[in-house]
Amino acid sequence: MDKIRVGVVGVGYLGQFHAEKYGRMEGVELVGVADIKPERAREVAKRCRTQPFFSHSDLFSRVQAVSVAVPTLLHYPIAKDFLSKGIDVLLEKPISNTLEEADELLQLAESKGLIFQVGHLERFNGALSASEGLIRSPLYIESHRIGPFLGRGTDVSVVLDLMIHDIDILLSLVRSEVRKIDAVGIPILTPSLDIANARIEFENGCVATLTASRVSKEKIRRTRIYQPESTLSIDYLTQRVSFSKRVDHPGRDENPEIVTEEIPVTKVDSLEAEIRSFLQSVRSRTPARVSGWDGRRALEVALEIIEKIEARLKKGVE
Repeated sequence: MDKIRVGVVGVGYLGQFHAEKYGRMEGVELVGVADIKPERAREVAKRCRTQPFFSHSDLFSRVQAVSVAVPTLLHYPIAKDFLSKGIDVLLEKPISNTLEEADELLQLAESKGLIFQVGHLERFNGALSASEGLIRSPLYIESHRIGPFLGRGTDVSVVLDLMIHDIDILLSLVRSEVRKIDAVGIPILTPSLDIANARIEFENGCVATLTASRVSKEKIRRTRIYQPESTLSIDYLTQRVSFSKRVDHPGRDENPEIVTEEIPVTKVDSLEAEIRSFLQSVRSRTPARVSGWDGRRALEVALEIIEKIEARLKKGVE
């Protein structure tokens, strides 16, 4: 089996982990890592036993597939360059800065028959995978993705930095069109939104509330799903799932009760699982599990949330 030749563009906090995963996988040749900061490129390349490059264009003739983990504003131009060269792309979330950019990337990938995956890695979380058979008809979903300020991801709002993970999961669980969105949020430590809350109503009647914050003391990554006669709690940090359901006692003079059980979870390294899924698509030429279209849908909802918040903030100032 020939090795898949891969590269990583952008080896900051997240990109370095992509490089490390590729460097340890069988059936893969990590050809090189590229970063505009030469010292950073050299440092990560040495650690991963590969070559450093200082421009992403240096990888064009060398790789079959690439991970792009650069700041969001650069997602579109760099991903476009690789797709134009016929190279499969795993692009970190969000897919791009605008829907127009996302549409162009999607059309380019489709016209060339390329694998185009967006890095919503929580889709590969062991807890979510263990929950899939238990999620049937959600009526209400609430997600909290909060944590302390780390100084990363501040080139975009908390909606595109954190909440977009839960938006993507929500859209994958609720098979219905979005009917209405309301949202609030404020900037606290950065010029963009640092905390946000959104209420999303779907045409089928399901309602979801999503909260994201990068200025909270406690780190939480959790979703609760309420459906007829049962609830499900998914903890992405600990990769634990609890399932609560109503139990009746027919013929006995007792009220129904709630019984909770822990669901067995096979814990996984979500990033490694995401990359392995991407490589499998590259090798087999089958669609990505989290496609560019999934990334576009999440971006569309995220941008509407941001628009609602900005309109509310503007109204408040006036």
